[in-house]
Amino acid sequence: MDVHMTEQRTLGKQKIAWAKAHMPFLAALREDFLAAQPFAGKRLVMSIHLEAKTACLALLLRDGGADVYLTGSNPLSTQDAIVAALEDEERLTVRARHGVTESEYLDALREVLASSPQLILEDGGDLIALLIDEMPEIAPEVLGATEETTTGVTRLRAWEGEGRLPCAVFAVNDARMKHLIDNRYGTGQSVWDAILRTTNLLIAGAEVVVAGYGWCGRGIATRARGLGARVTVTEIDPVNAVEAVMDGFGVAPIAAAVERADFLITTTSGCTLVTDEVLARAKDGLLIANASHFDHEIDRDALERFAVSRAAVRPGIDEYRNASGKRVDLIGDGEIVNLSAGDGHPVEIMDLSFALQALTLRHIAEHAPIAPALYPVPREVDEHVAATKLRTMGIAIDSLNDEQRRYLGL
Repeated sequence: MDVHMTEQRTLGKQKIAWAKAHMPFLAALREDFLAAQPFAGKRLVMSIHLEAKTACLALLLRDGGADVYLTGSNPLSTQDAIVAALEDEERLTVRARHGVTESEYLDALREVLASSPQLILEDGGDLIALLIDEMPEIAPEVLGATEETTTGVTRLRAWEGEGRLPCAVFAVNDARMKHLIDNRYGTGQSVWDAILRTTNLLIAGAEVVVAGYGWCGRGIATRARGLGARVTVTEIDPVNAVEAVMDGFGVAPIAAAVERADFLITTTSGCTLVTDEVLARAKDGLLIANASHFDHEIDRDALERFAVSRAAVRPGIDEYRNASGKRVDLIGDGEIVNLSAGDGHPVEIMDLSFALQALTLRHIAEHAPIAPALYPVPREVDEHVAATKLRTMGIAIDSLNDEQRRYLGL
């Protein structure tokens, strides 16, 4: 092994050890899983942003008896140091590296699916898409899957509506401990952490536009305000827009909002928000970051039409300049910014989200066969994660007495 690879492996192991030391829930689950072996004899495929915290989850599932096949869920979010650290682990096969082409990324997904898994853990829906469109012969082996992103759940609902869902899938993203905690507080902190470390610019006093006021948008907008920014929200949902106004944010159409914006963060899980009109009206020097799973909100063709030149002006930032000299800067190549330009969500947040994933996968293994459909995470799993988190924080809450339960019809 050359010196570079040795250094990468050492760095990866350090990062994994640091994450593991700050994930008490997964540590408790490891003891349980080692004893119970809930995934004994099962092949488990993971397509996920491959960094230190997800390595801890993969190792937990392996320790619970699974043979784990691991790949990335975005070409720019894989950390090669983590891949190097996992390559010598038993019963854990890794097929990923940073900066692969779209074709190489899809080939890695196909390779791990070729293991004919009984369980799937996914982030974005690309594995299920392959089961539907290219590899349906594998679907009968799959007992069930979990999906942890808004983008992925949106795709799954569409496939279910079309009668194309190949297996049971549990919408981890819809669990209260996921979207209320991970999406809001995890995304809120990690997006700004990535932007700050990449730009080294001051947020206090800046004009920030947040496109979308779902749970991720709420977190991003709140953290921006906490950093001293003046925040405007763009929305298509009138209820979300009213809530943003009541929360104290400005609300405006995106094309108008960017005229004075220093930062634009997209977080709708939709497509083509950054259009010709938006780029034409953008303030000179606008910095664009995407916080959704895919980069579809940025119209790449519009960027090419806008620019007469493109240059890397800082690691992780590309400057697009038009004929009149106006600049638009794109962070992390428009990929999910908290991972393409940072280390993702805080460790403590992912301790909770990955506990949801692991416990839901155990639920699938224990209750199979389950008919193909999109299912919610069992309420008892969601509440168990919340109660355990409170205990680790030394916080107690009330419980209903018999009279209160009768009054509520429980």
